[in-house]
Amino acid sequence: MKVIKELRDSSTPELQNKLKEFKKELLKLTIEVGAGTGTASSGKVKRSKKNIARILTLLREREVQGQ
Repeated sequence: MKVIKELRDSSTPELQNKLKEFKKELLKLTIEVGAGTGTASSGKVKRSKKNIARILTLLREREVQGQ
């Protein structure tokens, strides 16, 4: 719940920057897992995917409200 509240309080440009950061993190984690060198747990991958989905949902909500 804390993450959602922080994201809702963020501005649209901040959300877009966070989205880029989460996508980079997810890419890095996916490469680590694929290479087998990963100390990355599946929990981190799952958390990154959920955060990306949350941000995309908030951006879409704002887009619909603006129309």
